[in-house]
This record gives sequence, C-alpha cells and structure tokens, in this order.
Amino acid sequence: MFREAEAIRKRCKTLSGFVREAWHILEPVAPYIHSWHIDAICQHLEAITFGRINRLLINVPPGSMKSLLVSVFWPAWEWAQGYGSYRYITTSFAEDATTRDTRKMRNLVTSEWYQSLFPHIKLVRTGETGIENSATGFRESSAFGSLTSKRGDRLIIDDPHSIKTAESEQQRNATTLLFREGALNRLNDQQRSAIVVVMQRLHEFDMSGIILLYDMAFVHLCLPMEFERERRCSTAIGFTDPRTREGELLDPVRFPIEVVRGLQRDQGSHAYAGQYQQRPSAREGGMFKQAWFQIVDAVPAEARFKVRRWDLAGCLDEPGSEPDWKVGCKMSTDHERFYVEHVERMREKGAKVRKAIKNMASQDGRHCHIVIPQDPGQAGKEQAASIIAENAGYVIRAERETGAKDTRAEPFSVQCEAGNVYLVKGPWNQAFIDELCAFPAGHDDQVDAASGAFNYLAAGPGPMKINPEVLKAAQNQARIGRRR
Repeated sequence: MFREAEAIRKRCKTLSGFVREAWHILEPVAPYIHSWHIDAICQHLEAITFGRINRLLINVPPGSMKSLLVSVFWPAWEWAQGYGSYRYITTSFAEDATTRDTRKMRNLVTSEWYQSLFPHIKLVRTGETGIENSATGFRESSAFGSLTSKRGDRLIIDDPHSIKTAESEQQRNATTLLFREGALNRLNDQQRSAIVVVMQRLHEFDMSGIILLYDMAFVHLCLPMEFERERRCSTAIGFTDPRTREGELLDPVRFPIEVVRGLQRDQGSHAYAGQYQQRPSAREGGMFKQAWFQIVDAVPAEARFKVRRWDLAGCLDEPGSEPDWKVGCKMSTDHERFYVEHVERMREKGAKVRKAIKNMASQDGRHCHIVIPQDPGQAGKEQAASIIAENAGYVIRAERETGAKDTRAEPFSVQCEAGNVYLVKGPWNQAFIDELCAFPAGHDDQVDAASGAFNYLAAGPGPMKINPEVLKAAQNQARIGRRR
C-alpha cells in the first residue's frame, strides 16, 4: 500500500497527472477523457505555481473543463504540493457557479483518497462559500460584482460575464471597470500573487477584450474549437498550439465534427464565433447592419438578370483537413433593386464541389449566369477551365479577384444601406445576415460570393449597368460616412 501511495504521489507531481488521478473523486461515473488542451492549461497554471508568470488569460470553448481545472483541481493540487498557506479568491458572474466549485474542492480535499496521500492538508472550516485549512490557506468565493474585502495569493476570475450581461454595454462596462480598478487590490503581493482569467469570448469588449486592448501583460492562452492558422497561439512559456491543419478540432472525442456543426447551426455564426472560436465581433459590423435587409416571399418577374457567383475558398484544401466553406450566391436585379434569391453553402472538396456547381446550374436554369473565381497561376487556370467545360451550355465565366475583400464588398454595402437589397425568405437567411454583420471578423465566404454577384450584376453583361462615376461617388460617400 505504501509503494502504491508513493507511486500515485509521484504521478501527482504534475497538475495534469493529479487531474488524471483525482478525476474519479469528482466524477465517479463519467470516465476521464484526456486531450492535449488539458495539458496546455495545466502547464500554464504550473508556470504560475513555480513563479514563471503571474498573469494568465485563458480563452477556451464551453465544455473544455476550464472551471474544474482552474477553480478546483489547481488549488487542491497547489495545497498538496506544499503550498498549503495559499489563499484563493474565486469569482464568477453568478454566485451559484462559485459555490458549486467550492463544494467540489471541499469534497476533493476531504475525500479519503486525498487525505491518504496528502494528510498534511486538514480543513478547519467548511462552508458553501468558503473553506480554510490548518495551514491558514483558504478559498473564498463570491459573485464578481460583490468581491469581498479579503485578499489572496490567487485571484481566479472564471466567466465574469453572462451572455446577457456581456450584451449590455452598461453591465459589461461595469464589470470591466471593476476588474481594472479593483482586481489588483485583491492581491497579497503585487509581484508574486497571480490573477487568472478564464472564459469564453462573448463580446469584443468583454474582460478578455479589455485585457488585450490595454496590453495588460497577461500571458494569453487562446484555443479555438477549430484551428485557424492565422491565429495560431504561442505563449511566453514556450507553448504553441500543436495543430497544423485548418479546421482541426480541439477535442474530437468530446466534440466530434457532427456535434460541432450542430452547435454552429443551432447557436448561429455570431455566438459560435465568439464562444467557440474565441473571436467575437459586434452583432452589427461596420459595413453591414441587420436592419438594412428586408425579407420578401418571392422575386418579382421584372428581375430577369440573374447570376450565381461562387466563392470556392481556393478549393485546394489540404489532405486530411476540414474543407473550407464553399458558397454560391444567386442574385437578381430588376434595374433598381437587388434580390439575394438563394445561398448554397457547403464544406466539401473537389468532385463534390464540382457536382454542386453543376446541380445548382441545372436548378437555376440557363438564363442564370454563373461566375467562378480564377485563382492565380497555372493550377487556377486549369481548375477554372475544367469547371467551365463541365458546365457547357450555360453562360459561365471565370474572374480573377483583385483588391481587398472590404473594397470589393463596399459597392454591395452601399446598396444594402440604401435599402435596395432584399433577401428571398429561406433557411439560409440568418446565417447569411450574421456573417455579413460580423464582417470583416469571422468567415467571409458569403460576403465574397454576394459582393461578387452584385458587382457582376452592376457592371457585367446584361440589361443592368451602373455608371462607374455614380458607383465611385457612392463608394466615396460611404467612406466619408464611416470616418465620421
């Protein structure tokens, strides 16, 4: 028994090992499922324990064990490793969340398993909001808005905003002001005491946003559900997100791709981008507003000039990676107004994308023009030529995309603001509006497809043409308005 206990204590020397060993105490039924992101969080918390850092911001999706790791396992592990005098102030937007985790830590520390391995930790006070050990260490919890006057060696802020309070500018600002002006006052030692903020992103200017905006010297561990190369996380302790493929999942065992897609569908692109991808944006961006879009039941007969413009996201997805979004936006005009009739959106590759283009052409009819992007280089030319050949009999052409995405989208934005753009009622409406309103944050495939369709209708062949000087004047007017 002694040798077995020593072996367990040895495995508990690391926080990740402690989590594995102690899991059955808090979750006697659910099996422990390990993931690399658990190691990543544990390594950063250990860096605090051993004095390498003292400010840590963690952004991870819901369901990533963040509260258990930061608010329960880590304090219990630090006490077990000889830091029994450490004092923790733990807080969240809701008091019931902090009392829940206090209760879990109490149950863990008082368990027969923990006491047999770390008998030097004895609780002398237990309550719903606080516990204290014989070495003068304690853990006190409260709602963030009512932080106690006590000071600690660790201030753990776990989800300081709710979805509701993050959307309210007044409540959000009150939370971030309290953080900036009051959090530092809760520390025993400004150099050695630590602050850990762990949360999912809910708004551009939530607590995480303020920490980043004011460059508050926090080590930032940011792990989105789906890997994005341009936002690959590297931190000061030498950690780099180990994923390499675009769209690679954070934890495919807990969150397989079908579950992730269901979350994205049910929550909407705005909520998914913030809570799961950790890149929130305003519900209404600078170029598009939700109020600008009007929903109609059908397109008037006068809207005869039609085009389906495809955005194929390069179409050359890496082997083994989650395909990028491919979007085909069908738009028509009656000389004065523009109608977004349908948006086809998929995550497929190669032959399936080509088949979808052909199927849409058949459904749209020969009177609907087709425009596909032509990527630079010989491969792009060959790909475009192949797709055109497969759709013989239709009016189809390939166009090179030039200029920045927001520049290409600006003429479409001007007409949306003028009230000249309508959406035909369909299940794709909300995802389309969400993406446009979040632009330029998040995905932009639907924006590219829609702006490409509009620009084709406005300046391409057919009965509808817009005077270039008028279009340029509208663009300049939009730029001036936005500067104001």
